[in-house]
Amino acid sequence: MNDFDFLTGTWDVANRWRVDFLDENSEWEEFPAVSHASRHFGGGANFDEIEFPTKGFAGLTLRLYDTEQKQWALYWSSSRTGTLFPPVYGRFADGRGEFHGEDTHAGRDVLVRFVWSGITETSARWEQAFSVDSGETWLVNWVMDLTRR
Repeated sequence: MNDFDFLTGTWDVANRWRVDFLDENSEWEEFPAVSHASRHFGGGANFDEIEFPTKGFAGLTLRLYDTEQKQWALYWSSSRTGTLFPPVYGRFADGRGEFHGEDTHAGRDVLVRFVWSGITETSARWEQAFSVDSGETWLVNWVMDLTRR
């Protein structure tokens, strides 16, 4: 249940996202961010706030470990909407965390996948992918490379 302990602290974040999250031919846009993460409930909860200064918004993620299901639920909210997006659920295995959920984007139902990988003392990678075909194919549309401050 201490899978997200690595994230505690302050991180510089290099972001890349597709201008259109559902278009595999969409251009990539790059922008910076700063993330501040904290550990709670003895490692069973994690909270971070990320600020995107050139984009004019911020986001919050709450991660909660379900001790019965032995999996994490990740909840994201953006200052652009002020709403809580549907959670993604999953776990870590061999240093890689994979989380899945259901959502909508631009009026379309999508499956969502978050992947945490490349985790070291000073770096980590997060990526988001959407599927519009029930998980047959995935389109990576947002990547964050984190470097510890």
